[in-house]
Amino acid sequence: MPGNIFDVCVIGAGVSGLFAARCLTQRGLNVVVLEARDRVGGRLLTRETEEHGPVDLGGAYIGPSQYRIIKLAEELEIQTYNVYFKGKNVLDLTTHGTIHYKGMIPPFWNPFKLLDLNHILRTIDDMAQKVPVNEPWSAEKAEEWDSITAQEFIDRSCWSKCVSSMVKIFIQSIMCTEPHEVSLLSLLWYVHSGGGIEVMSEVRRGAQEQKFVGGSQQVCKKMAAELGERVCLNSAVVKIEQNEENVLIEDMQGKRYQAKYVISAVPITLLNKIHFTPILSDLKQQLIQRMPMGSIIKTVTYYETAFWRDLDFNGIAVSDNGPIVVTFDDTKPDGGSPGIMGFLLANQARKLCTLTKEERWREICIHYATVFKNQDFLKSIGYEEQNWMQEEYSGGCYSAVLPPGVLSVYGRVMTEPNGRIHFAGTETATRWSGYMDGAIQSAERATKEVLEKLELSTEDLYEDAGVGPTFAPLGLSYFLPSVSSFLRIVAALVSYGILWYTRPFFTGWRGVLTKKYFDVYL
Repeated sequence: MPGNIFDVCVIGAGVSGLFAARCLTQRGLNVVVLEARDRVGGRLLTRETEEHGPVDLGGAYIGPSQYRIIKLAEELEIQTYNVYFKGKNVLDLTTHGTIHYKGMIPPFWNPFKLLDLNHILRTIDDMAQKVPVNEPWSAEKAEEWDSITAQEFIDRSCWSKCVSSMVKIFIQSIMCTEPHEVSLLSLLWYVHSGGGIEVMSEVRRGAQEQKFVGGSQQVCKKMAAELGERVCLNSAVVKIEQNEENVLIEDMQGKRYQAKYVISAVPITLLNKIHFTPILSDLKQQLIQRMPMGSIIKTVTYYETAFWRDLDFNGIAVSDNGPIVVTFDDTKPDGGSPGIMGFLLANQARKLCTLTKEERWREICIHYATVFKNQDFLKSIGYEEQNWMQEEYSGGCYSAVLPPGVLSVYGRVMTEPNGRIHFAGTETATRWSGYMDGAIQSAERATKEVLEKLELSTEDLYEDAGVGPTFAPLGLSYFLPSVSSFLRIVAALVSYGILWYTRPFFTGWRGVLTKKYFDVYL
């Protein structure tokens, strides 16, 4: 025990935990990081392969408004490259078929679909801005929006099945869950934290604009290298006991540590693996039981050449008609290892997780050949995948899911310290929650809380710079009505036209009736 006394013990060696430890050690504090896995990175995983080099199978993408992760990468001297986006997108819907197009909005021939899509996207963005990112439970309609699922909102708001499917895909893509599993309030909060639908969806000037040369796990590996022996792997924490003066921590190997404060940077859902004395607050325990993780299997399928580029495809395909919901070009920046990254999300991930790796590979190749309408996609030469639902110390990705009734009731205790224990992790972020940038922001907050208790300066924390994504409005028209409003306008105009053109007829009859009236009664 004498050699295991620290100022702060950080639990979890993902982006959030390592960044917190880095900030604390830079201020001269004695810190230890306890990681359950045999590696650092958490939900970042770059697999080194002989055939294809480093393959990102966890969090990988960053965008221009994610200032924290961009600044950290610069400090760690990690280079980035732009994800390929030149060419046509593919949209494959069971209700509409397959179309190829450029830009964000599909060129539907049916104007009602365009009106419907414009209306629902605008509505979600406008509602999202009414949900305060720091206190979503304080929104004027928080209870109302938290009492229904996102699917119920879609059913009430969308006029066409085609647009309804597109909104469903968007929710699956950003939250790894089905719309009926997440509350409307939590969806709106998530959208606001990411700066809006367009920023979260797009590659160019969006959240998927860049990747790290050599893989994203470098971020954690380089921070861990700076921390050196302070990082302890294979040290799953099983017990935390605190009193008025310090905290006692015990790992699975029976090794004990003592610290003045603890920062927990593990997913909130996994806190039920730790025995706390005294127990966590009643609302915190209830929250832990209500935050499942998203369901996802991330895949990368390799080919001899990036032949889709020659066909003017950018590798982006969105589909509700097969195992893969969304894809991106994953070719290396030098043009090597041409590949397509694809997400199996929500129900599709749960459905295909029972297959073997080879069976999933075959299903995915068939899907690509169907969606892109090119049989060359059947000729894959390599395949890598990561089933995050199998990860014991993640439980899923990208982040936790908030069903109806959770955020409005328990949201305020998500980041609330429990005595000497403080909580970080990307799901507790208020900016870019679920992303690497959000992981850093949550670490800043927890670090600031500890430093203030230790009466130390917090001036150099990124958070103090006040940076964060501004809400980017959609490049659509505010002046276009919804389908229902358009039909009401048309009906009103038609009714007015009928009345106007039949006015002489009714005026004539009125004159006849008036004359008869006077002849009889006067």
